[in-house]
Amino acid sequence: MIPDAVDREVEAVDSEYQMAQPLDSNRKEMLFGSLAKAGHPMSKFFWGNAQTLKQEPREKKINTYERLRDFWRRYYSAQYMTLAVQSKETLDTLEEWVREIFVQIPNNGLPKADFSDLQDPFDTPDFCKLYRVVPVQKVHALTISWALPPQAKHYRVKPLHYISWLIGHEGVGSVLSLLRKRCWALSLFGGNSESGFDQNSTYSIFSISITLSDEGLQNFLQVIHIIFQYLKMLQSVGPQQRIYEEIQKIEANEFHYQEQTEPIEFVANMSENMQLFPKEHFLCGDQLMFDFNPEVISAALSLLTPGKANILLLSPQHDGLCPLKEKWFGTQYSVEDIPQEFRDLWAGDFPLHPELQLPAENKFIATDFTLRTSDCPDTDFPVKIIDNERGRLWFRKDNKFKIPKAYARFQLLTPFIQESPKNLVLFDLFVNIVAHNLAELAYDAEVAQLQYNLLPGDHGLFIRLKGFNHKLPLLLKLIVDHLADFSATPDVFNMFIEQLKKTYYIILIRPERLGKDVRLQILEHHRWSVMQKYEAIMADPSVADLMTFANRFKAELFVEGLVQGNFTSAESKEFLQCFIEKLKYAPHPIEPPVLFRVVELPQTHHLCKVQSLNKADANSEVTVYYQTGLKNLREHTLMELLVMHMEEPCFDFLRTKETLGYQVYPICRNTSGILGFSVTVETQATKFSTDFVEGKIEAFLVSFGEKLVQLSDEAFGAQVTALIKLKECEDTQLGDEVDRNWFEVVTQQYVFDRLNKEIEILKDVTKDELVSFYMEHRKENSRKLSIHVVGFGEEEKEIHGEDQCSSNPETSSYANISKLTFLSAAAMKEKSTMITDIRAFTSSLHLHPYHKILI
Repeated sequence: MIPDAVDREVEAVDSEYQMAQPLDSNRKEMLFGSLAKAGHPMSKFFWGNAQTLKQEPREKKINTYERLRDFWRRYYSAQYMTLAVQSKETLDTLEEWVREIFVQIPNNGLPKADFSDLQDPFDTPDFCKLYRVVPVQKVHALTISWALPPQAKHYRVKPLHYISWLIGHEGVGSVLSLLRKRCWALSLFGGNSESGFDQNSTYSIFSISITLSDEGLQNFLQVIHIIFQYLKMLQSVGPQQRIYEEIQKIEANEFHYQEQTEPIEFVANMSENMQLFPKEHFLCGDQLMFDFNPEVISAALSLLTPGKANILLLSPQHDGLCPLKEKWFGTQYSVEDIPQEFRDLWAGDFPLHPELQLPAENKFIATDFTLRTSDCPDTDFPVKIIDNERGRLWFRKDNKFKIPKAYARFQLLTPFIQESPKNLVLFDLFVNIVAHNLAELAYDAEVAQLQYNLLPGDHGLFIRLKGFNHKLPLLLKLIVDHLADFSATPDVFNMFIEQLKKTYYIILIRPERLGKDVRLQILEHHRWSVMQKYEAIMADPSVADLMTFANRFKAELFVEGLVQGNFTSAESKEFLQCFIEKLKYAPHPIEPPVLFRVVELPQTHHLCKVQSLNKADANSEVTVYYQTGLKNLREHTLMELLVMHMEEPCFDFLRTKETLGYQVYPICRNTSGILGFSVTVETQATKFSTDFVEGKIEAFLVSFGEKLVQLSDEAFGAQVTALIKLKECEDTQLGDEVDRNWFEVVTQQYVFDRLNKEIEILKDVTKDELVSFYMEHRKENSRKLSIHVVGFGEEEKEIHGEDQCSSNPETSSYANISKLTFLSAAAMKEKSTMITDIRAFTSSLHLHPYHKILI
């Protein structure tokens, strides 16, 4: 540790803090921690920023560097550490490496820090109250929390896991089922995340978090009452052995048939487990449930009472009504007692709701784990087993991982959804409401480790399933039935209209999401922006519009899928047949496209600079993109190699030395088949202007070009070898292979041996070829596009004005984000052409043909 490096890292920590500020999860956590007893570790500011690490120490004449050295001497000591190493090398070799590498770690001989005497940190008068909070995001959310004695010692029983499994259940008789019937809630989750904040040696948190609808917000006390009724029901019936054993069986199935994780994830998890569990449970202590102990479960349940709960209610409707402000994140909040009427109700023997009940036996739990015998020749890559006017199916029987699991993925394609922003909004509503209608019946599948996702894509609906193959067909049938029999009540429709408005709003106020949207709106022809979707939903489409859309969506489709794992080809064909028979769709006269056409950028530098839509956010983003064009697999591989060469120098130049921001990265861009690369910096307007950052990115690219020319043959060869090894790295789980193959299916490229081809290309790539490839992009006539999303802060005051750059401006509302504000860039006008009207700019540009990177 050298002083200069520490100073630079303080800047990185401060950037991380500023990036964390607009996230409600961080703001909630900081506010919650502030309720702990004064002096308790949980009451401290655990992020750090320039104020606490640089400015205040300087004022108090504290040497931050020396304090850090003291901390290092006290805690960087061998007796506190656990180490896990995974490799294909022999144990003797690993032991030799460990001794060689780690022998120099000091041992200070001091006992480990112990905080177990600091019990009951939230036993304060301020804890059991109602806190109203103004969120950054336009969302209504309710969180009920209890601070319990430390529960980690009960890992064999896992009482909080048992309770959270019941509280978070979404099936018949559950809390969420009842709330959804009343259109009061969209989601609910409960439990303890087992993070250091949620669980440590001084306490364990148990929280229940609900995303409320507008109507749910109006009835939030009734929502709380339903939760307390359910908890009272659990307390009265006591821990149930049948339910415990069902959870136990599900966890055991998942543990015994789990796929291998990435080595880095495995050793990180293992070294943490070594701190928490005895040796015999290093591998399984965090997953398995060993002992049904009703006394331990009842003890935890008995503490989840109304009188010990902290209630946090987030809503943008609280704006202007919350006079208090949390010190570090500036979160506006108010505090009040629970209304006396409800305190009296909850203090008494209140009746239980008749619809609240324990879950029934789960029919989705797998019991057949036999490996299927293949009914066709084994292949290294997926093969096409169905191809007709209604669909196409790819299949590969797993013969490597040999586990009783499978993956099934489908895309339901139609050009109809891209006809207008309104259609895209109706499509999002359709997918959300299908998932809502499905949730109660499909929840048993989820808890039985069958996973499914319904995702609205640019050109169709994605359906993804994975899990134990025994019950996977049952889940697919359930999903297709809900697509075929789609319906939406007015209450559910209105609830999701409001939710989708909030979703689009959240996307628009995040600089990185807005920057991506602007970039793709420029590059991809006929792509509708999130702003256009936002305008369409604010025009209030109707239930009739949705039903018309749904019927038309299902009328003409092309369904393409991939099935891999423990299925036969005959079983896999039944999946596609299920879509054809249930949906009864007609084939499309022309197979729908899966890509956009992309504009060819002019041979000059264009800059599109837009104002962030959240006036309370200092975060800015700058992306500098170079378009390469219609290229082949060799040039795509060259681009990957170029970006790999760029990663470390980019981080060193822009983050370490220039301290521009926490997130700094180059990336290879494949935009609907058109190749390019970009460099992105996420910074803060309190520190730098986006024009300044763009200048530094340009300086980096100049510096990188000079270093690339001077690169030794040995260094070039080492980088090529590293990329080859990365591509040769074996898949650790079936999902890795499926992800790669699914990309080929989704893009309809079908180059399933792409990795092998890229490896062969890399073996004869030369340094001169790479240098020439980079220099082509750096010519005066290169096709360059810069996207700036400009945050609010003193470095941008010339653009926004002094009044908009105060330290705590008001958050944006729905009404004032109806359009993008395009900004000028005085410092860069001579070097670039400004884009202030995206449609006007792109309308005259040449369009590339549809392109796929095949050979």
